Amino acid sequence: MPGAFREVLGRFSTWDSEDRVDIGGLAVTDLGDWAVDALDMHGVLEGVAELAGSLDGAAIHGFIGGDNSITRPLVRGLFPGDLERVGVLTLDAHHDVRSLENGPNNGTPIRGLIEDGLPGRNVTQVGIHSFANSGPYREFCDHQGIEVITMTTVDEVGAGWLVSTALDDLAVRCDRIFVDIDMDVLDIAFAPGCPGARPGGMTPRQLAAACRAAGSHPAVVAVDFVEADPGRDPSGVTTMQVANAFLAFCSGLAQRTAS
Repeated sequence: MPGAFREVLGRFSTWDSEDRVDIGGLAVTDLGDWAVDALDMHGVLEGVAELAGSLDGAAIHGFIGGDNSITRPLVRGLFPGDLERVGVLTLDAHHDVRSLENGPNNGTPIRGLIEDGLPGRNVTQVGIHSFANSGPYREFCDHQGIEVITMTTVDEVGAGWLVSTALDDLAVRCDRIFVDIDMDVLDIAFAPGCPGARPGGMTPRQLAAACRAAGSHPAVVAVDFVEADPGRDPSGVTTMQVANAFLAFCSGLAQRTAS
């Protein structure tokens, strides 16, 4: 993804016409690609956690590429120790609370973080939609106190306002918030390169509004964009969706730093 992402990113401008924001002034450092592709799953998770832990704690970090399995080690690496005051907001079609019996994978990051000590009340999931999960997974979320916001509510209330409100609620009990953007939250019609995408997901405009809201919130200190596979989509549409979501987050961040 990073190579394809960088190429597509150059096709966009830095001017957010709708919010009248130019993100060209943001101070951005590209830290390059992390050499984890040759590692097995446990090696990837250990490597990601170690690399995340070495980053500048004062910066806002964005991670692009990979599957959702990297979310757990990113959170653990960025926020070592007690997770009691850490929050996680996901934009995702799935709960990601599968059993860890067979080891970590892209369907286990939220369950893994809860087993690591992240309180369920510190997790909010936005964009969950029908026929993408099983009943027991929802029951697990309810039992743990995870807030689940479905696509029905997103459609009725609006993605931007909803994410802003959810982040405000998390910030009452969390000092730092990690935002996990699983690109399969999009309707599959807009993201054919997302293996987990299903009909009934977000539109690109809804996702962009959610990303702007996340970028503008002062408690958000890191974000990932995962679960997009350019090899599954020769048209390049899915990679463009990642770029658009990333730029929307940056637009929110620019508005945050300007205020």
